[in-house]
Amino acid sequence: MADKLKSARQLAAGDAAALPLVVDRAAFQTQLDALRVREKAHTREGDAIAAARRRLPMVEVDASLALTGPRGPLTLLDAFDGRRQLIAYYFMWWGGHPAAEQCEGCTWVTTQVTELSYLHSRDITYAVFCQGPYEESVRYRDFMGWDTPWYSAQDSLDALLVGRQIGLFHLVCYLRDGDRVFETYWTTRRGAEAMDYSYALMDLTVYGRQESWEDSPPGWPQGCSITRSAGGAPAWPPVSAWPGGRPIAQWPRLEAGRSDDLGTGHDGR
Repeated sequence: MADKLKSARQLAAGDAAALPLVVDRAAFQTQLDALRVREKAHTREGDAIAAARRRLPMVEVDASLALTGPRGPLTLLDAFDGRRQLIAYYFMWWGGHPAAEQCEGCTWVTTQVTELSYLHSRDITYAVFCQGPYEESVRYRDFMGWDTPWYSAQDSLDALLVGRQIGLFHLVCYLRDGDRVFETYWTTRRGAEAMDYSYALMDLTVYGRQESWEDSPPGWPQGCSITRSAGGAPAWPPVSAWPGGRPIAQWPRLEAGRSDDLGTGHDGR
């Protein structure tokens, strides 16, 4: 076991020779200061993009579109919970599949959104709109221990995601004007990183996300496979391809003794 753990740690840490150049404090600070100029420019450009986003037009959406929640049927308008704005994350769902085969990306970003009071203070509701059936998918929510509002949008996806790929995750912003609902912005793929802090923190470290697509120096560890792993702490062994392993955040839940049974006839273990 000790050798196995050592091997996993070596894989995570990379080759001991794959290290940055060692310099004195002054030389380090000089290069960091140069990078800080680019970081500040990046921040200012992000502010400018956000300003442009606030000036986008909007498109009306049928406020009566049907959702399913813990108390049964409700409408898109109901999901605002009385607030002026709504951010909806459209969670991908593999119907009939066990928990281990559910979307690792959706699991990753949904796990990041835990404290909603800051959004509420700006009159914004956040909710997950799962693209699968409510009864099956809410069991996944409960297994993961998420307490964000969770609805099934399965019956209204064609109307809610007009012109977009149903089955792919989307992050969509809505505005309510009385009883009318408007869509003001949407994004997908890496745009959903707006929900994350883990990758943002990884990006500050010397080895980054440790994924193969990154532009890193030769010898840097890049054996991680997005947001799945073949085991949990302390080794977190990476997997080479989907659907190996599990979405990473499932491992601590299993370790805590939670059931991942989604009522599909198998638990995936």
